[in-house]
Amino acid sequence: MDTSEKKEWINHTNIYEVNVRQYTPQGTFNAFAKELTRLKEMGVKTLWFMPITPIAQKNKKGELGSYYACSDYTAINPEFGTLEDFKNLVKNAHEQGFKVIIDWVANHTGWDHKWTKEHPDWFLKDSSTNDFQKASGMDDIIELDFKNPALRRAMIDAMKFWIVEADIDGFRADLAFWVELDFWKEAKSELEKTKPLFWLGELDPLDNADYMQVFDAAYTWTWMHKTKDFYQNGLTINHLDSVLQRYQSAPGIKAWFTTNHDENSWNGTEYEKYGEAAKALAVFSCTYPGIPLIYSGQEVANKKRLKFFEKDVIQWNGKYELSQFYKKLFDLKSTHPALSTNIKNATMNRINIENQPNLMYYVRKAGERNVMVMLNLSGKPQSFDFENQELKGMYNELFSEEKRDFTNNKNIKMEPWGFQVFSN
Repeated sequence: MDTSEKKEWINHTNIYEVNVRQYTPQGTFNAFAKELTRLKEMGVKTLWFMPITPIAQKNKKGELGSYYACSDYTAINPEFGTLEDFKNLVKNAHEQGFKVIIDWVANHTGWDHKWTKEHPDWFLKDSSTNDFQKASGMDDIIELDFKNPALRRAMIDAMKFWIVEADIDGFRADLAFWVELDFWKEAKSELEKTKPLFWLGELDPLDNADYMQVFDAAYTWTWMHKTKDFYQNGLTINHLDSVLQRYQSAPGIKAWFTTNHDENSWNGTEYEKYGEAAKALAVFSCTYPGIPLIYSGQEVANKKRLKFFEKDVIQWNGKYELSQFYKKLFDLKSTHPALSTNIKNATMNRINIENQPNLMYYVRKAGERNVMVMLNLSGKPQSFDFENQELKGMYNELFSEEKRDFTNNKNIKMEPWGFQVFSN
């Protein structure tokens, strides 16, 4: 079934990761639902909910345990509310124009998942202990056996449950490359008989290109790590360009991000990793070919590492300092044809400016419509004139709202770690 035309919305979407536990003091679906109007105004298009299923209690970590240690694939974590609460949340989100995807943890479950008693043969066994096999490096979860046809059927049925019962629009597949590719092919073929779905894989297409036969979009881990090295270790912009060249030839849509639940909790906030470059890299994520992905709290410039296994609410201050920053970027992404993820509709050209080694400058084009992005990836101000015969006429700068006639005035001045986005 070719569903590409029915999933046209993917070409101009963005993804907002929702950490329900830490989003509000209540940590419930009903409490989060009150934020939908604000997020819609901010320009958010797709909501990705971290796992909503119950958490296994045996061998759990911390006081509350990990969302990623499931005990029942077709039930709701009571910490968040009820199935009806979630169904109402999805319905409300759809009415406001959002798409909704849920985190799906196919590779492993918690130690007391109901299948461990009902179908113990569905799990891999550790020959040295004659017990269930722990997942690599994580002792609160155990691995499923995807060579077992009954397990595969049950997993697909569980995924279908959420499509039929809650009308979700897709899945973010946790550690997708830990699960056999042929399972994902089988699951997608079967589930899209119900409705077209958006498939986001937690994998990097540079490492797992074959999985992009299934997934619409995937993570850019290599880019995320390289940009951290760039900022912290004084690399040159050539190191970034070499990574982008590799992504250009990799299959599928790239999801660009500076933080998420794992990065924030274990490796530091985006400001710990990128410092003054954080906003410029956010501009990149929203304007380079692909899909921008942001995490709960980035709109308040969150500088707090959130605890993973305990209650630790985001420090909202009511100001949402970066809400307008993201709104401008998201609105441009959703409306300007040059920012489509469909390469048939839009092209991208990386341009080098002589004697400006720290400038990242690229132009997105769709017919006569252009978006021109300039990022000063250095701690020094820059001033230069550029020559580009294709770029003439009136342009609007996204953040300052300055109108510029580039036919005659091609001088650019940029602050340290600054950014400018012009569009016609």
